[in-house]
Amino acid sequence: MQHDIFTIEIIKDAIVALGDEMFNAMLRTSMSPIIYETTDFAVGATDAEGSLLAQGNGVTAFLATLDTAVVSLLEHYPDPASIRPGDVFITNTPYEGGGTHLSDVVILVPVFDGDQLIAWTVNKAHWTEVGGAQPGSVSTQSTEIYQEGLRFTFLKLYDQGVVNEALVQILRDNVRLPESTLGDMHAGVAAARVGARRIGELVDRYGREQLLIAMRELLDYGERMTRAELVKLPKGVYEAEDLLEEDGLGNGPFKICVKVTITDEERIVDYTGSAKQATGPINCSYTGLVTGTRCLFKAVTNPEIPANGGCFRALKIICPPGTILSAQAPAPVSQYYESLVGAIDVFWKALAPALPKQLPAGHQRTVGATFVSGIRPENGELFVMGEPLVGGWGASSNMDGDNGQFCCANGETYNIPCELFESRYAIEIDQYAFHNEDGGAGRYRGGKGVVLDYRVTAEEAFLTYAVTRTVARPWSLDGGQEGSNNYAEIHRKDGTVERHTMCTTAPVRKDEVIRLYSATGGGHGDPRLRDRAALLQDIRDGYVTEEQAQRDYGLTGVPV
Repeated sequence: MQHDIFTIEIIKDAIVALGDEMFNAMLRTSMSPIIYETTDFAVGATDAEGSLLAQGNGVTAFLATLDTAVVSLLEHYPDPASIRPGDVFITNTPYEGGGTHLSDVVILVPVFDGDQLIAWTVNKAHWTEVGGAQPGSVSTQSTEIYQEGLRFTFLKLYDQGVVNEALVQILRDNVRLPESTLGDMHAGVAAARVGARRIGELVDRYGREQLLIAMRELLDYGERMTRAELVKLPKGVYEAEDLLEEDGLGNGPFKICVKVTITDEERIVDYTGSAKQATGPINCSYTGLVTGTRCLFKAVTNPEIPANGGCFRALKIICPPGTILSAQAPAPVSQYYESLVGAIDVFWKALAPALPKQLPAGHQRTVGATFVSGIRPENGELFVMGEPLVGGWGASSNMDGDNGQFCCANGETYNIPCELFESRYAIEIDQYAFHNEDGGAGRYRGGKGVVLDYRVTAEEAFLTYAVTRTVARPWSLDGGQEGSNNYAEIHRKDGTVERHTMCTTAPVRKDEVIRLYSATGGGHGDPRLRDRAALLQDIRDGYVTEEQAQRDYGLTGVPV
């Protein structure tokens, strides 16, 4: 059969587009706001061996969880005859491919042409409830994985089209919100099946051989484009280290460090020397480390082309097992994302001085994930709210940092709208604003963090919260000022204020306020060189106080 380049390009574009269609299917069918509003999920397709072909929008930090899930599944099912049309697999184990923490559940659908397996479609989404000791299946106090929820290790959810009712019943009986949990499960299956149908249509239209050639071409294209950018990067060895302050149980700080070697042929990212895995749930598995490293690698090579496995052929990641970035079973991983973001940030910190036009100063370096649970007074039903928090990004060599953005791991993530928030949970939003805490001064100013107030309207609610960058501040560049810190406060009715950086189910009574502060990003350049018109506008906007303008920027004798 003759293969023309135009047909191959059409097929390649169709493969990329199916990720977007899967994404929209997940949005339309899921039942939890953390999925359909926050978009804490990812969808995509791989070839039969597990090489990533396409990934839709969603959480950037799932960039190594779809393809590696397929690779691990194939290890669990080495006999090709054990994977058949109509099968659907489910996994959330954190210590193998696809794994992060138990709340992030992967759905995998094999795609066949006749009897031949030709591809996989994959969905990974954060389920609000998977059981465990705490509502929302998230804790800062767990000491082993068994306390964090139900664990599925590449089980068949459907066997040749027949649902595994026993597994579904186990889910129904062991989660606090069975309706939404099972609804999100079926949404994940639906999204993966949409992608599988589209691949089947490509086979029907163009034939199996043309499709398989297009898949190989797509991967090779990703590699060529990435290597073309790799040769433009400054060659050498770059190192950095930083700290994660605590593990939720009072242990810490924990060092994370990296050595980056760039040649014309590859980039080696070596995390050897990072702290051993923690007792508390701040640990990240190796899959999480891989996905974090891929995020930064993609950002500084060619972020414009759609991500696929070929883009990462020139990336080599080294980390010995058993570190805080490569934890082994049964280590708790509930707060894995804080270490994952730390791994991205230290890689970023190492390269930033060499790539001043591509990488800004340090940002808030936290997901800021906040979970509040309680009983809704109007109907007596349990609610579990979970959402990330925006913060400030660092300044670059020619512009201020972005204000109020999600961290580097979140990608296409959104906050839950206040109207929906207040209708679903027994909480009211009292304020959501940029703060003017000290930090981030520079010729170019660090982006501002936010202050967000949740007022509890239930008789009692419970706060689970975890952040890093609570002592060490977002790093600056070229003489700029470091940013500010992340933390939470509980404002009691008696006027007392409690400060938290990591807590699990801290009780909050009716009309008490949970106040969240996110960090301002690091500044770039000497603050005294900041354009005076820009500084005066900062004061008018409330980003900088007059006292800060005088102390940090040297503003004198200019009327505000």
